[in-house]
Amino acid sequence: MDILVVDGDRKIRNLLDVTLKAQDYRCTAVSYGEAALSLVSANNPDIVLLELVLPDMDGAELIQAIRDFSDVPIIVVSGRKEDSDKVVALDAGADDYLTKPFSVEELLARIRVMERRFLREVKEETVFVNGDLRIDYASGSVSVAGVEIHLTPAEYKLLCLLAKDVGRVLTNTYLTREIWGDSWDHHVMTLRVFMATLRKKLAAAGGDRERIRTHTGVGYRLLKE
Repeated sequence: MDILVVDGDRKIRNLLDVTLKAQDYRCTAVSYGEAALSLVSANNPDIVLLELVLPDMDGAELIQAIRDFSDVPIIVVSGRKEDSDKVVALDAGADDYLTKPFSVEELLARIRVMERRFLREVKEETVFVNGDLRIDYASGSVSVAGVEIHLTPAEYKLLCLLAKDVGRVLTNTYLTREIWGDSWDHHVMTLRVFMATLRKKLAAAGGDRERIRTHTGVGYRLLKE
Protein backbone atom coordinates (compact mmCIF):
# COMPACT_ATOMS: atom_id res chain seq x y z
CA MET A 1 0.00 0.00 0.00
CA ASP A 2 1.58 3.28 -1.19
CA ILE A 3 0.56 6.46 0.64
CA LEU A 4 1.49 9.97 -0.43
CA VAL A 5 1.66 12.59 2.34
CA VAL A 6 1.35 16.23 1.29
CA ASP A 7 1.98 18.70 4.12
CA GLY A 8 4.07 21.85 4.44
CA ASP A 9 4.81 21.16 8.11
CA ARG A 10 8.05 19.16 8.39
CA LYS A 11 7.15 17.79 11.84
CA ILE A 12 3.82 16.46 10.59
CA ARG A 13 5.47 14.93 7.51
CA ASN A 14 8.02 13.16 9.69
CA LEU A 15 5.36 11.97 12.14
CA LEU A 16 3.21 10.51 9.39
CA ASP A 17 6.20 9.00 7.61
CA VAL A 18 7.37 7.18 10.75
CA THR A 19 3.84 6.15 11.75
CA LEU A 20 2.86 4.78 8.37
CA LYS A 21 6.10 2.90 7.82
CA ALA A 22 5.71 1.33 11.28
CA GLN A 23 2.38 -0.06 10.00
CA ASP A 24 4.13 -1.51 6.91
CA TYR A 25 2.80 1.14 4.54
CA ARG A 26 5.12 2.57 1.89
CA CYS A 27 5.20 6.32 2.35
CA THR A 28 6.37 9.30 0.30
CA ALA A 29 6.13 12.76 1.90
CA VAL A 30 6.31 16.11 0.09
CA SER A 31 5.60 19.70 1.07
CA TYR A 32 4.54 21.25 -2.26
CA GLY A 33 1.36 20.77 -4.26
CA GLU A 34 3.12 20.73 -7.62
CA ALA A 35 5.39 17.92 -6.43
CA ALA A 36 2.37 15.99 -5.20
CA LEU A 37 0.59 16.41 -8.52
CA SER A 38 3.59 15.02 -10.39
CA LEU A 39 3.87 12.05 -8.02
CA VAL A 40 0.19 11.16 -8.30
CA SER A 41 0.50 11.25 -12.08
CA ALA A 42 3.73 9.26 -12.22
CA ASN A 43 3.43 6.80 -9.32
CA ASN A 44 -0.33 6.34 -8.88
CA PRO A 45 -0.35 6.02 -5.05
CA ASP A 46 -3.14 4.13 -3.30
CA ILE A 47 -4.08 6.93 -0.87
CA VAL A 48 -3.23 10.63 -0.54
CA LEU A 49 -3.11 12.36 2.88
CA LEU A 50 -3.39 16.08 2.21
CA GLU A 51 -3.11 19.31 4.20
CA LEU A 52 -5.10 22.16 2.67
CA VAL A 53 -2.53 24.81 3.60
CA LEU A 54 0.46 24.35 1.27
CA PRO A 55 3.37 26.67 0.41
CA ASP A 56 2.59 26.92 -3.30
CA MET A 57 -1.14 26.37 -3.73
CA ASP A 58 -4.43 25.83 -1.93
CA GLY A 59 -5.20 22.22 -1.11
CA ALA A 60 -8.68 22.38 -2.64
CA GLU A 61 -7.13 23.43 -5.95
CA LEU A 62 -4.78 20.45 -5.73
CA ILE A 63 -7.69 18.10 -5.11
CA GLN A 64 -9.48 19.41 -8.19
CA ALA A 65 -6.32 19.02 -10.27
CA ILE A 66 -5.89 15.42 -9.12
CA ARG A 67 -9.54 14.65 -9.83
CA ASP A 68 -9.04 15.68 -13.45
CA PHE A 69 -7.17 12.43 -14.05
CA SER A 70 -7.24 10.20 -10.95
CA ASP A 71 -9.75 8.57 -8.58
CA VAL A 72 -7.14 7.99 -5.86
CA PRO A 73 -8.79 8.21 -2.40
CA ILE A 74 -7.90 11.53 -0.74
CA ILE A 75 -8.05 12.05 3.02
CA VAL A 76 -7.70 15.69 4.05
CA VAL A 77 -5.74 16.08 7.30
CA SER A 78 -5.88 19.79 8.02
CA GLY A 79 -5.82 22.44 10.70
CA ARG A 80 -8.79 24.14 9.04
CA LYS A 81 -11.82 23.30 11.17
CA GLU A 82 -14.62 25.41 9.71
CA ASP A 83 -17.54 23.60 8.08
CA SER A 84 -17.07 25.79 5.01
CA ASP A 85 -13.52 24.48 4.57
CA LYS A 86 -14.75 20.90 4.84
CA VAL A 87 -17.50 21.50 2.29
CA VAL A 88 -15.07 23.08 -0.19
CA ALA A 89 -12.63 20.16 0.15
CA LEU A 90 -15.31 17.49 -0.15
CA ASP A 91 -16.96 19.29 -3.04
CA ALA A 92 -13.57 19.44 -4.79
CA GLY A 93 -13.34 15.64 -4.60
CA ALA A 94 -11.87 14.65 -1.23
CA ASP A 95 -13.18 11.40 0.26
CA ASP A 96 -12.70 12.16 3.95
CA TYR A 97 -11.72 15.02 6.28
CA LEU A 98 -9.78 14.79 9.56
CA THR A 99 -8.93 17.91 11.58
CA LYS A 100 -5.70 18.59 13.45
CA PRO A 101 -4.76 17.78 16.12
CA PHE A 102 -5.69 14.16 15.38
CA SER A 103 -5.07 10.83 17.01
CA VAL A 104 -2.85 8.40 15.14
CA GLU A 105 -5.32 5.62 15.91
CA GLU A 106 -8.19 7.45 14.22
CA LEU A 107 -6.10 8.27 11.16
CA LEU A 108 -5.08 4.62 10.79
CA ALA A 109 -8.71 3.57 11.17
CA ARG A 110 -9.74 5.91 8.37
CA ILE A 111 -6.98 4.58 6.15
CA ARG A 112 -8.20 1.04 6.79
CA VAL A 113 -11.71 2.11 5.79
CA MET A 114 -10.32 3.38 2.49
CA GLU A 115 -8.57 0.08 1.96
CA ARG A 116 -11.75 -1.89 2.58
CA ARG A 117 -14.15 0.39 0.75
CA PHE A 118 -12.24 1.68 -2.22
CA LEU A 119 -9.16 -0.44 -2.94
CA ARG A 120 -10.46 -3.97 -2.93
CA GLU A 121 -10.99 -5.52 -6.33
CA VAL A 122 -14.51 -5.55 -7.65
CA LYS A 123 -15.45 -9.18 -8.12
CA GLU A 124 -19.01 -8.78 -9.37
CA GLU A 125 -19.46 -9.42 -13.06
CA THR A 126 -23.05 -8.23 -13.27
CA VAL A 127 -24.36 -5.03 -14.80
CA PHE A 128 -27.05 -2.85 -13.24
CA VAL A 129 -29.46 -1.13 -15.62
CA ASN A 130 -32.20 1.29 -14.61
CA GLY A 131 -33.64 3.19 -17.55
CA ASP A 132 -30.65 4.78 -19.28
CA LEU A 133 -28.44 4.44 -16.19
CA ARG A 134 -25.90 1.63 -16.44
CA ILE A 135 -23.37 0.48 -13.83
CA ASP A 136 -20.72 -2.02 -14.89
CA TYR A 137 -19.46 -3.46 -11.60
CA ALA A 138 -16.63 -5.39 -13.22
CA SER A 139 -15.03 -2.29 -14.72
CA GLY A 140 -16.30 0.15 -12.11
CA SER A 141 -17.78 2.37 -14.82
CA VAL A 142 -21.04 4.31 -14.92
CA SER A 143 -22.85 5.65 -17.98
CA VAL A 144 -26.05 7.56 -18.64
CA ALA A 145 -27.69 7.38 -22.06
CA GLY A 146 -24.50 5.80 -23.35
CA VAL A 147 -22.29 8.59 -22.02
CA GLU A 148 -19.69 7.47 -19.46
CA ILE A 149 -19.43 9.75 -16.44
CA HIS A 150 -16.52 10.25 -14.07
CA LEU A 151 -17.32 9.60 -10.40
CA THR A 152 -15.08 9.84 -7.36
CA PRO A 153 -14.74 6.65 -5.26
CA ALA A 154 -17.23 7.96 -2.69
CA GLU A 155 -19.77 8.97 -5.35
CA TYR A 156 -19.46 5.57 -7.02
CA LYS A 157 -19.95 3.74 -3.73
CA LEU A 158 -22.97 5.88 -2.93
CA LEU A 159 -24.56 5.19 -6.31
CA CYS A 160 -23.90 1.45 -5.97
CA LEU A 161 -25.59 1.42 -2.56
CA LEU A 162 -28.66 3.17 -3.97
CA ALA A 163 -28.71 0.84 -6.98
CA LYS A 164 -28.53 -2.25 -4.79
CA ASP A 165 -31.83 -1.26 -3.21
CA VAL A 166 -33.36 0.68 -6.10
CA GLY A 167 -36.80 1.97 -5.22
CA ARG A 168 -36.17 1.78 -1.47
CA VAL A 169 -35.32 4.61 0.90
CA LEU A 170 -31.84 4.28 2.41
CA THR A 171 -31.35 6.25 5.63
CA ASN A 172 -28.65 8.86 6.14
CA THR A 173 -27.18 6.76 8.95
CA TYR A 174 -27.00 3.63 6.79
CA LEU A 175 -25.36 5.42 3.86
CA THR A 176 -22.86 7.20 6.07
CA ARG A 177 -21.80 4.04 7.88
CA GLU A 178 -21.54 1.99 4.71
CA ILE A 179 -19.25 4.53 3.07
CA TRP A 180 -17.15 5.76 6.00
CA GLY A 181 -17.45 2.96 8.54
CA ASP A 182 -18.75 2.69 12.09
CA SER A 183 -15.82 4.08 14.04
CA TRP A 184 -16.98 7.70 13.97
CA ASP A 185 -19.96 9.89 13.04
CA HIS A 186 -19.80 12.02 9.94
CA HIS A 187 -21.87 15.17 9.73
CA VAL A 188 -24.92 14.80 7.49
CA MET A 189 -23.55 17.73 5.47
CA THR A 190 -20.79 15.45 4.17
CA LEU A 191 -23.35 13.09 2.68
CA ARG A 192 -25.28 16.02 1.22
CA VAL A 193 -22.18 17.27 -0.58
CA PHE A 194 -21.53 13.92 -2.26
CA MET A 195 -25.22 13.51 -3.12
CA ALA A 196 -25.29 16.97 -4.72
CA THR A 197 -22.23 16.30 -6.90
CA LEU A 198 -23.56 12.86 -7.88
CA ARG A 199 -26.88 14.37 -8.96
CA LYS A 200 -25.14 17.07 -11.00
CA LYS A 201 -23.08 14.53 -12.89
CA LEU A 202 -26.07 12.30 -13.62
CA ALA A 203 -28.11 15.29 -14.77
CA ALA A 204 -25.33 16.62 -17.00
CA ALA A 205 -25.13 13.32 -18.85
CA GLY A 206 -28.82 12.47 -19.11
CA GLY A 207 -31.05 15.50 -18.78
CA ASP A 208 -32.51 17.20 -15.73
CA ARG A 209 -35.14 14.68 -14.72
CA GLU A 210 -35.20 13.47 -11.14
CA ARG A 211 -33.30 10.25 -10.51
CA ILE A 212 -32.55 10.40 -6.79
CA ARG A 213 -35.29 11.58 -4.45
CA THR A 214 -34.58 13.18 -1.10
CA HIS A 215 -36.69 12.09 1.86
CA THR A 216 -36.07 15.01 4.19
CA GLY A 217 -34.72 14.01 7.57
CA VAL A 218 -34.66 10.31 6.56
CA GLY A 219 -32.46 9.56 3.56
CA TYR A 220 -32.44 9.04 -0.22
CA ARG A 221 -34.01 6.77 -2.83
CA LEU A 222 -32.96 5.90 -6.37
CA LEU A 223 -36.14 6.01 -8.41
CA LYS A 224 -36.94 2.81 -10.27
CA GLU A 225 -37.52 3.22 -14.00
